Amino acid sequence: MEDENAVTAMRPLYALIAAFLLADVHQYLFYGQMAGVSVPIFVCLLYIFMLYVAKDRLRKNTWFSYVWLGAIFLLSLTYALFANWFFFGLNFLVIPALIFLHMTYMLSYRVPSWSRLALIGAAAEHFFAQSLRHWPTVFKIIQKAGGRNLQGERKQMLVKVLIGLLISCPLLLIVISLLSSADGVFHKILADVPALLERISFSDGLGRILWIILLGMGLFGFAQGFADPKHYDWSVPPLDGEPVLEPFTFSIDPVIVTTILVSINTVYVLFVSVQFSYLFGAWDGVLPEGSTYADYARSGFFELILVTAINFAILLLSLLSVGEVKKTLKKIINVLLYTLVLCSMVMLYSAYSRLALYEEAYGYTYIRFLVHAFMIFLGLLLVIAAVRISRVNFPLAKCYIVLGLLAYVLMNYIGMDGIIAGRNMERYEASGKLDAAYLSGLSWGAVPKLIEFSKKEDGLLDQNLRDKWQSNTIAEQEWPSFNISKYRAQQALEQYFAE
Repeated sequence: MEDENAVTAMRPLYALIAAFLLADVHQYLFYGQMAGVSVPIFVCLLYIFMLYVAKDRLRKNTWFSYVWLGAIFLLSLTYALFANWFFFGLNFLVIPALIFLHMTYMLSYRVPSWSRLALIGAAAEHFFAQSLRHWPTVFKIIQKAGGRNLQGERKQMLVKVLIGLLISCPLLLIVISLLSSADGVFHKILADVPALLERISFSDGLGRILWIILLGMGLFGFAQGFADPKHYDWSVPPLDGEPVLEPFTFSIDPVIVTTILVSINTVYVLFVSVQFSYLFGAWDGVLPEGSTYADYARSGFFELILVTAINFAILLLSLLSVGEVKKTLKKIINVLLYTLVLCSMVMLYSAYSRLALYEEAYGYTYIRFLVHAFMIFLGLLLVIAAVRISRVNFPLAKCYIVLGLLAYVLMNYIGMDGIIAGRNMERYEASGKLDAAYLSGLSWGAVPKLIEFSKKEDGLLDQNLRDKWQSNTIAEQEWPSFNISKYRAQQALEQYFAE
């Protein structure tokens, strides 16, 4: 029993040591380095550290917690597998956010639901209030650890040693100066010391030390905030005589909702009817009079904005803010909502087809690919919302969270650069038009397809590929920045030009 109490008492000290070790690993992996295989390595170490420090707070895993953890790990692996610049930057924000929220869900004393906004509030509390509260604990632990071994005579001994060192410093300067004058070899050894010190970058070393100290304290505070939380009550009780504020609720009268839906749907049905006169004929070159491909695609983009900003918002407000409704009126509202969904899907398809026409005329790019993906994602959101219309207890928020998380992971792994390169090559075969500069600017994941295409087209992209190869050599890549996509592409380029 005493041994268990001793281990429990020493746990904060062990947590502090582990935090600084992890911070040291972090600076080694990331200081002055491009992110690569270092990201999944650090994510795994971070979870091991958090589970060690706050394992007593770990709640029972659910199916979504496993999905969540898998998504985090898969996203971290993208830094080792792929080299897409868009997700390379975006995941620097997404992965930490997912980690903070996941750890809050698994370790917070508040036991928040993963599908409620309260999770964000709990994560903010742990990131700021709970973490910062334990920063002074670092100094208390160090003082306590030092004081445990420095009692009585030993403590006095340390003070005397420090005093002796302070007195020795000026004496050492005098003695070293005399010995240096007396012996030429000793003088030469001392003369080499400044040259040795010049090789050490004090600015770089200072930056690394500060990195370790600040990150170590931050990691310790964050982990200790879960292991030893303070139970905050953010609700301030009212003073005597002050009115008690009721929880905010938002509801819309069903008659008002019905009126709005009838008005909106009347316009949308008319709009969709007019569109059908040329929507499908546009693929055969039949466009509205005076309209070009660019105009057609641009108007399709604004349609998408219209769908997302108006139709989807109205749909969600109608679903979430209408309370108890009479059976007849409920059926009318449901029919109107289904009509709204159907009109939105038609307009979404119109926007999708217009952008496809624009790509055939002007090529495929990152932005156009992402807009296409967003349209598909929005279509799925509309389908899920349509299921919610007739099923009141359908978990809409949970489905949206799961779909959003899985869709984002899929976009990271779908190989966007390879798809864009392939579609542009198909366009070249059909029209003879090719933006070689844009293709060479794609990430390393597209290089194998570009090499294959250049071989087939008698070296059409050879100069662009050579420039890309020579500007990035394998020797420049340290192991923490290792990326499989980049390595394979450079190997393929080296073999291609060697042949």
